[in-house]
Amino acid sequence: MQQRILGRTGRSVSVISLGTWQLGGDWGNVSEDDAAAILEVSVDSGVTMFDTADVYGDGRSEQAIGAFLANRPDLDIFVATKMGRREAQDPANFTLENFRAWTDRSRKNLRVDTLDLVQLHCPPTPVFSDDRVYDALDTLVADGAISNYGVSVETVDEALAAIARPGVATVQIILNAFRLKPLDAVVPAAIEAGVGIIARVPLASGLLSGKYTAHTEFAGNDHRNFNRNGELFDVGETFSGVDYDKGVEAGLKFSGLAAEAALPPTKAALAWLAQLDGVSTVIPGARTPEQAKSNAEAGTVDQLSPEFTDEVKALYDEYFREDIHGRW
Repeated sequence: MQQRILGRTGRSVSVISLGTWQLGGDWGNVSEDDAAAILEVSVDSGVTMFDTADVYGDGRSEQAIGAFLANRPDLDIFVATKMGRREAQDPANFTLENFRAWTDRSRKNLRVDTLDLVQLHCPPTPVFSDDRVYDALDTLVADGAISNYGVSVETVDEALAAIARPGVATVQIILNAFRLKPLDAVVPAAIEAGVGIIARVPLASGLLSGKYTAHTEFAGNDHRNFNRNGELFDVGETFSGVDYDKGVEAGLKFSGLAAEAALPPTKAALAWLAQLDGVSTVIPGARTPEQAKSNAEAGTVDQLSPEFTDEVKALYDEYFREDIHGRW
């Protein structure tokens, strides 16, 4: 597994990490035993970073990670969590008092005194330009509650506002073969500032696996069912905001590109992201140990050709640029 420095944290992490939204819910049910097995296989495959959030299963994801790491004191795993979505999405709620309460809860769930990285969890846009928010985060660092802070964003403008702040260590943003806009300005700005880029939704909620059809059904408690039109949160988080039928068609074409590179489509999609300059780590989720192992193997893939990147960009231009490039 390749390793890379995670921005201003100064920590080395695996280029393929593990996203753990699915361990809390919203992707169908994952049992406690399966969650532990997914975490175990991931670290055995070279993963050295887990990404979670305090609202994934109302803390269930953090608790699963905390229990796993408590039983494996030999491991040196960097845990990135998030906060800010336990209250109404009102900028007035982003206060030091609330930050302390939220981070205290995460510290308890994860069984640590100091959190490695806390990211603001896609807060309202005005939060990104509020000096008091960054002052409060600096206070948490000074108090020893957190070691580093970053942001998770919906839009490139939010990312650029955060990158300009000297204390921001990382920016987490949706980036995949169907969402290329961050490559225009966000990734270059992050490189210049020394800010880490965490690429989330790297498989476009599974569309890049090439396994879905127009008739694929998802569980009732899977966000790919209940949030397809943005009913509960930003639609960009589900299938990257692309039209599902277009995504299925483009996914099949991506599978063809992957076959030309002698790779399964999922592995090709993850490896391509991990090899982009400026991307610190990629955080696919996994609902089974087998998926976790396969995802991690993408971090060992040899360099893909420049022609592969050209083909990815052409696919994006054909299917998605007109509809989504200006939206996020």
